[in-house]
Amino acid sequence: MNYQWYPGHMTKAVRMMQENIKLVDLIIELLDARIPLSSRNPDINELGKNKSRIVLMNKSDLADPAQNRQWVQYFQEQGAHVLEINAKSGAGLKAIDGLVQEACREKLERDRKRGIVNRPVRAMVVGIPNVGKSTFINSFAGKACAKTGNKPGVTKGKQWIRLNKNLELLDTPGILWPRFEDQEVGMRLAFIGSMNDEIIVQEELACDLIRVIHRYYPEAVPGRYGLEDGAWLQSTELTEEEAAGVLAGIAESRKCIAKGGEPDLSRAAALFIDDFRSGRLGRLTLEWRGISSDE
Repeated sequence: MNYQWYPGHMTKAVRMMQENIKLVDLIIELLDARIPLSSRNPDINELGKNKSRIVLMNKSDLADPAQNRQWVQYFQEQGAHVLEINAKSGAGLKAIDGLVQEACREKLERDRKRGIVNRPVRAMVVGIPNVGKSTFINSFAGKACAKTGNKPGVTKGKQWIRLNKNLELLDTPGILWPRFEDQEVGMRLAFIGSMNDEIIVQEELACDLIRVIHRYYPEAVPGRYGLEDGAWLQSTELTEEEAAGVLAGIAESRKCIAKGGEPDLSRAAALFIDDFRSGRLGRLTLEWRGISSDE
């Protein structure tokens, strides 16, 4: 399956960000901790190359704790200020104010020398669709000041939010980039819901997800669905046929049966993908540092 999605509103969103980047002192970039590199938009890197940067690894509660630590170290080595957060619960958010002051220390010192006081840091919040930007802003601000949704593309326009006398945030729409040179990246983005699910064949996506999870966590799927041991369980890499067999096993386990007694693979695929996205399969990172990544 070809993983690609770049609706027209994203081109407009990129232009808006280009126009507003000169207004901000800082970029706050949200990533999905389960796929830290694949959830970084290279266009945002280019756009904000001369700005201070904070990297927030959101949904860290859904990711492997050991891999979270590895990726925090990686981004720190790249010179970024980085935090693990859970925007939904608010975990990690208290440390952000201090991190903003640290990231913008030179800017604040310049202001002080010029006699400029009490001018808030202006930060642009960026990230791919469905990474949790609006949920982060709402939790950080303590009120529902940005729209949230469980599908990509909810934030359509520019929103400035004043949090306190020291910080203003510019919320921006989630954007992908026009073409995925590496289809593995597109596939991982589809796993976490950063593409429109309606354009993706869910059974194929589920089989791809089964294969990737098995690569890193071979016990996760059989443990969740009570699947019996088979030759596939001993394989490091599953074939497409083996992954399809596992999906059929999930359908049987969860009583997803179509007319005629055949397994309802479409329903089983939707159930399985939702189990992954909501963390019911456990804390899983699908992009390990130094393995199947650009690092």
